Amino acid sequence: METIILVFSLVIDSFVASIAYGADKIKIPNTYIIVMNIISAGILALSLLLGNYIEDILPSYLPKFISFSIFTILGIYKLFEGVFKKFMNKYTNNTKPLTFKLFDFKFALEVYLDEKKADYDRSKNISLKESIYLAIALSIDSLAVGFGASFINVNSLFMILTCFIFGVASIKIGSYIGKNIISSSNNNLSWISGICLLVIAFLKL
Repeated sequence: METIILVFSLVIDSFVASIAYGADKIKIPNTYIIVMNIISAGILALSLLLGNYIEDILPSYLPKFISFSIFTILGIYKLFEGVFKKFMNKYTNNTKPLTFKLFDFKFALEVYLDEKKADYDRSKNISLKESIYLAIALSIDSLAVGFGASFINVNSLFMILTCFIFGVASIKIGSYIGKNIISSSNNNLSWISGICLLVIAFLKL
C-alpha cells in the first residue's frame, strides 16, 4: 500500500502537466512518453539504490528518522508548491526567447516552474530533447521520494515498475482529458502529492 501511495504522489505532476498539454493541443508522441517514463523510473531506481547503500552503513535508529524527515519536508513543500511556483515565475518570466542547450539549468528551471515551456519552439509537438527536459523536471521529486522510500523497506523493483506503468498511464489519461474534456488547465494539484507524502511519513513513525 505504501508503494502505491508513493508512486501516486510522484505521478500527480505528470498527470496535471499532461492535462495542460492536451488542453493546449500540444502532442507528446507515444515513443517519447515511454522515454520520459524510462528516465523517471531510472531516476527513482538510482535514488533507491543510493538509499539502500547508505542504509547499510547507518546506525539502525537513523533510517526511520531520515525517511520521516524527507517525507515530511517534501510533503509540506508540495502542499504549497503552487504558491512557490507563482512567486518564482514573477522573477523568471521575461520577454527573451528561451535558449535550449544540453545541461541548460535555466531552461530546466523554466520547465519545472511551467511544464508547458518544454515546448520551447512552440511547434505543438514535443521533440526528443524537449521530452528529456520535461521528464527531468517532472522527476525531481523522485530523487527525494526514492531515497526516503529505501529506508521503509519497500519492494524496489515493484516500485520502479509501478512508477513506469503509472507514469505512462497518467500522461496518456491526462492528455486525453485535456484534449477532449476541458479547454484549459491552470489547476495545481501538487497538494494531493503533499498529503500522500505526509500520510506515509506519519504511518511509518
